[in-house]
Amino acid sequence: MTVIEVTDSKTKKAFLDVARVIYKNDDNWVCPLDNDVEAVFDPKKNNFHQFGIINRWIMKDASGNLIGRIAAFVNNKKAYNYEQPTGGTGFFECINNQEAANLLFDTAKNWLSQQGMKAMDGPINFGENDTFWGLLAEGFNQPSYGMNYHLPYYKNLFETYGFTTLYEQITNHLYTSVPFPERFEKIARWVAQKPGYEFKHLKVAEIEKFAADFIEIYNDGWQDFENFVPINYDTVLESFNKMKAIMDEKLIWFAYVNGEPASFNIVLPDANEMIKPLKGKLDLIGKLIFVYRRWRGVKRMRAIVMGTKKKFQNHGLESALFIQLRDYVLSLSQYDVLELSWVGDFNEKMVALHHSMGATFANKHLTMRYIFN
Repeated sequence: MTVIEVTDSKTKKAFLDVARVIYKNDDNWVCPLDNDVEAVFDPKKNNFHQFGIINRWIMKDASGNLIGRIAAFVNNKKAYNYEQPTGGTGFFECINNQEAANLLFDTAKNWLSQQGMKAMDGPINFGENDTFWGLLAEGFNQPSYGMNYHLPYYKNLFETYGFTTLYEQITNHLYTSVPFPERFEKIARWVAQKPGYEFKHLKVAEIEKFAADFIEIYNDGWQDFENFVPINYDTVLESFNKMKAIMDEKLIWFAYVNGEPASFNIVLPDANEMIKPLKGKLDLIGKLIFVYRRWRGVKRMRAIVMGTKKKFQNHGLESALFIQLRDYVLSLSQYDVLELSWVGDFNEKMVALHHSMGATFANKHLTMRYIFN
């Protein structure tokens, strides 16, 4: 087995092709767009390169067949927030062979050690945690856009190497055919009608304003979580502009209290239903297929992130936002399911919100850590 650093167009193509080799017989897998994967490694498209460094490798067997890949990176804004300097590894794919997996993990570990790291988290992304984050451990069904999909044996490859679970990422489903529990509905309607409370859906023409409101809410509401790093305007605006291709304005809702940004719920149509036939290739034909499927509409939505300012938490704003969303969705008779992905097992308030709405379990991912000897 040979590990090869990705340095040119040939090895970049091979890096993308590894996943197509591994999952070629798995109908549940949806190939991420090549452009989306490559954007992570492009300093012009991923502003995390401003404060970090990344590298990647492919692996071939003795016959020259692709059998694995891995990436490793250091985010200097987060690496030193832990007991030991901690880098990241992601985009791991491998045949069911522990020796091969160990060689890939060792490659990432050795490179991270050269950067001064003493541990690595994985599989994670060199970017925000709404995409390419976590190891799929339960619920091996068709993933929604941006959610990692893995084969069942991957968990054993990680654990045998020595990775241990930091936290679990739970994804739940809400079905539009199932009404909210009566108590939830009653409280949410009451909150929505309180004086001074206003609910607005995103408008693309005002996307810069909504991006600023998002930052104000997110950085306030999430600041108490361990190792939180404030998000910046460029990152948010970049993400919002990427969402334009698939977003439905009336699936993205913000709450205001006496004019102050207070809470948000970002929901998108599931792009994986649009890109599944493309096999990662967004060429001319792929674009035509994508546009047609977008016009035809999809059946699944994905709630990618929610947030509420600290002083407005426990006010029921999150419930009221879901009521605004549900009222719009039911009027369309289009969507069947809303995927709530993902909530960490450490986020007790969000876990409780999911339960109060009657959400049902869909799948579980793991964020894991390996501490170097």
